[in-house]
Amino acid sequence: MNGCVLHALRPAELPAACTALLARGGRMQFAYAWFPSPGDAELRYVVAPGAGEPFAAWRVPVAPGGEVPSLAHAAPLLGWYEREIMDLCGLRFAGHPEPEPLVLHAGARPARPPLEPGDAADASLPFSPQPVRVPELHTRAGLREVQLLPFGPVRGGVTESARFVFMYLGEAIIYYQPQLFFKHRGMERRFQGLDADPATLLAERVSGVGSICHALAYCQAVEAACGCVVPARAQALRVLLAEIERLYNHLHYLGHLAHTTTLKVGEAEGLLLEERAKQLLARLTGSRFGRGLLVPGGLRRDIAMPSTMRADIERLRAQAQRYAHMLRHTQSHLDRLLTTGVLARQVAFDQGATGPVERASGQDRDLRRDHPYAAYGGLPLAVPVRTAGDADARMRVRMDEIEASFSLLLSPVSYSAEGVVRAACMPVPGAEGLGWAEGPRGSVFYAVHLDGEGRLARVKIKSPSFSNWRVFPSTVHDSNMMDYAINEASFGLTVAGCDR
Repeated sequence: MNGCVLHALRPAELPAACTALLARGGRMQFAYAWFPSPGDAELRYVVAPGAGEPFAAWRVPVAPGGEVPSLAHAAPLLGWYEREIMDLCGLRFAGHPEPEPLVLHAGARPARPPLEPGDAADASLPFSPQPVRVPELHTRAGLREVQLLPFGPVRGGVTESARFVFMYLGEAIIYYQPQLFFKHRGMERRFQGLDADPATLLAERVSGVGSICHALAYCQAVEAACGCVVPARAQALRVLLAEIERLYNHLHYLGHLAHTTTLKVGEAEGLLLEERAKQLLARLTGSRFGRGLLVPGGLRRDIAMPSTMRADIERLRAQAQRYAHMLRHTQSHLDRLLTTGVLARQVAFDQGATGPVERASGQDRDLRRDHPYAAYGGLPLAVPVRTAGDADARMRVRMDEIEASFSLLLSPVSYSAEGVVRAACMPVPGAEGLGWAEGPRGSVFYAVHLDGEGRLARVKIKSPSFSNWRVFPSTVHDSNMMDYAINEASFGLTVAGCDR
């Protein structure tokens, strides 16, 4: 697989390989399955061996009807990936600690696994509604006073669909379980059979507020598969677009967090600054979300940089600095954030937290620095890290990242590259590649496999919200109902990015 080092393993070798990886400081990233041919299944595990080392992928052939040992005990972050594979590809993992379905809700009865070759893409999914499963704890004698609250999937406003099961005693939450995938769109299946160029438009729509980072990771995966070298100007402009996307996401985050602490003026100003950042992006691309510009090989067209661009960025920087200063010195806001939703460093590592969430818990990781792409290798990148692991730390990491993004946007490297913005990216039949980007919420990975005609045979998406929704419940247990909304907002989660 281009973009990483490929190793072939047998299923029986997986536990020892995982143990050895973790012992030397490596980390599992994600796992997926695909079918090189009908009836021929294959698992892929993408791993980070260590700081400064290239990514690796483990290729594990699986016999029809075979069973693979689960790695979720050693690497808990793989728990959801294995359940997703069981749901969508029909493979089995022996000894999985949570074998119940993840993507397919109780009552779903697919005729065959949705990603298995031969399954009709437009086939309906038979479904019979099932009652909410009551945790055993609630039915035990002597715990009648414990309240059960199934909340959702319909929530107020424009909030995305999800159901949360709370068990609480007074204000104390003693059990919490999120249920997502109410609007699973089958995005990975939708890529199959498409040509690589137009499929970029699909990648941009996996998560609307991550249009650029998803398109960038996808394009880089295709470029790795095809051996395409992107021109320097396109690489620099990709950084420019990605950092503006990071800005508007973080500014929205600060406004939404202020909303949960009832800081109405702070909410309004955060959303106003978010809109101003989006308007910068719209002037450059024609889209407030930056859509329609990235393509394998570079950019679809060059960007005419407005003469006022640097002045506009500097003005927005001053406004954002003032806004962050006011939030940091509003005591009623800080009182609700400090010690709320503490995520321990080891839990963040084990459960796969990514982006500002893991960096707020002392994990110093950032793909822009650790595995440079686009033009990031030549830029002075500051990676803020906090250790408290609470909502306040998650807010402050994002504030520091806003300042770091402004420094990158004002760097001469972002503007000095000249030349063309697109190179030919011809499909290579049977090729495969791995691409990645550090999005506003964390690491985005795309793995692409091309078929014998150079079209997309399999696209795997690793989205940051899939990882952070996995770790979020560990901060809810033993917390209280009054802090729940603040804690959820402090994670900056999206449901669309998880459900895909």
